[in-house]
Amino acid sequence: MSSDQTRRRFLTVTGATSIAALAGCTGGSDDGGDGSEDGNESESDGGGGDSANRLSWHAGGTGGTYFPLSNEFKTVVEANSDFSLNVQSTGASVENVGSLADGSADFALIQNDIASFAKNGEGIDAFDGNPVESLQGVATLYPETITLVTLAENDISSIGDLSGATVNTGDLGSGTQVNAQQILDSAGISDYNEQNAGFSQASEQLANGDIDAAFVVGGWPVGAIEDLANTNDIEIVSISGDTRETIKSDASWFADDTIPGGTYSGVDEDVDTVAVQAMIATHSGVEADTVETVTAAIFDNLGELSIKTDFISVDSAQDGMSIELHEGAAAYFDA
Repeated sequence: MSSDQTRRRFLTVTGATSIAALAGCTGGSDDGGDGSEDGNESESDGGGGDSANRLSWHAGGTGGTYFPLSNEFKTVVEANSDFSLNVQSTGASVENVGSLADGSADFALIQNDIASFAKNGEGIDAFDGNPVESLQGVATLYPETITLVTLAENDISSIGDLSGATVNTGDLGSGTQVNAQQILDSAGISDYNEQNAGFSQASEQLANGDIDAAFVVGGWPVGAIEDLANTNDIEIVSISGDTRETIKSDASWFADDTIPGGTYSGVDEDVDTVAVQAMIATHSGVEADTVETVTAAIFDNLGELSIKTDFISVDSAQDGMSIELHEGAAAYFDA
């Protein structure tokens, strides 16, 4: 399948007929790559102060990486600027683009492939013919690893073993579902029973025997997989060899990645896979000084973070940037 064919495989997003509809979602995903369990906000909204200095930051689900990392950004920004961040748990990438498009979010974490789809008006039906021209980038952060997880007892050791299986591809409309569909298409797998839920629910489904495997997109270690591995014998299915090369050929935003042995209990060997990139996005309606200040607060104080610290840096902050950079971010990184 060609790259263009893969990009044009539109997904039906439940209840979403436009970008605006997505912005109103409070999805049930908890993709760290992408997602939400309950749409909850962070414990604090940043306190009092001038409302003009309060910024809305849309993250992802509590079972992934976006939400805890966003709350670390909140702490750093509030300690090193006059701004406060209201961090909200959401359905992540696709929903977050909708929130940026209608201005209900000032900043959000999204995947770089979803950013490209949205900016160019393609890739999934929510964006088809509806480019989000106001969407702009701030910085890329870390690889969003595609993890295909199953229980050891399920006897699934390759993508080919998913034929006839029940597979959770992520919440409807999420970046996880987009990536899972792309990978399955490239691998020639079409005869599977698709289930759609966020990471924590998918882990419960695996433990209960309701599904055979699940795709998870997020920076390792993903909390929901850690919890599953602590109570069950799991297997991380390798995406490697010719299959991986075909996936990368069909969709250029995928890159090689490896989940180190020992990341999850009982998985002692390195596992090859692919990844996209997590990134901070904003929109053109946010003032340049605001974006520059928030960007500086984060990247001048990376030592105060504890999540994904091996990956997030000033030097790599434009690697994989798939959309136009906001002028405020450009002012910081070009300084």
